[in-house]
Amino acid sequence: MKLIALNGSPRREWNTATLLRKALEGAESRGAETKLINLYDLNYKGCISCFACKEKGGKSYGRCVVNDDLEPVFKRIEEADAVVFGSPVYLGNITGEMQSFLERLVFPYLTYTDPPETLFPKKIRTGFIYTMGLTEELMEQFGYPQRFAGIERFLARIFGSSESLLSFDTYQFKDYSKVVATRFDPEAKLKRRQEIFPKDCQKAFDLGARFAQ
Repeated sequence: MKLIALNGSPRREWNTATLLRKALEGAESRGAETKLINLYDLNYKGCISCFACKEKGGKSYGRCVVNDDLEPVFKRIEEADAVVFGSPVYLGNITGEMQSFLERLVFPYLTYTDPPETLFPKKIRTGFIYTMGLTEELMEQFGYPQRFAGIERFLARIFGSSESLLSFDTYQFKDYSKVVATRFDPEAKLKRRQEIFPKDCQKAFDLGARFAQ
């Protein structure tokens, strides 16, 4: 069993990456083979709207024709049994790097038929881990759940199933005294980091273990 995690955060060692690693640990505890890929290490752009993946009888039908660092990643995903995506929330959405990645990953498999179908060769389990500095209440107020639900629907349509894990009110800076962030209470943030974030880590571990079963 193979599980791949894709880190859409520019930080390799902070909240999003930590939760993704916990998901991989959970999968490994069930004997799965795992791989973590940091998207910010790769050189690529979003969809260029060439539509080569939609041409009748084309060699690239159902495949992205662009030859860059994502080509081997797409091959890994087709060989995987489960995929976990992860991104911090920037300006109310996933990072630009993750958005560009999803454009390139999802669009070639999505047919322009009625009803739309998927060209992905099998059904796999997918999950998406979101980290954000907002509280759960503010997240609801700003309408984030609708955006996350949209991503979940696309992933479920293409790959067969999807679920989301949300981590709120995260500890964003290693030293709050060095940044202008007076809207936050550093002590409250630290307390949550110590008391709540470990529970999120356990949820990520459980997700990975469940995906590997």
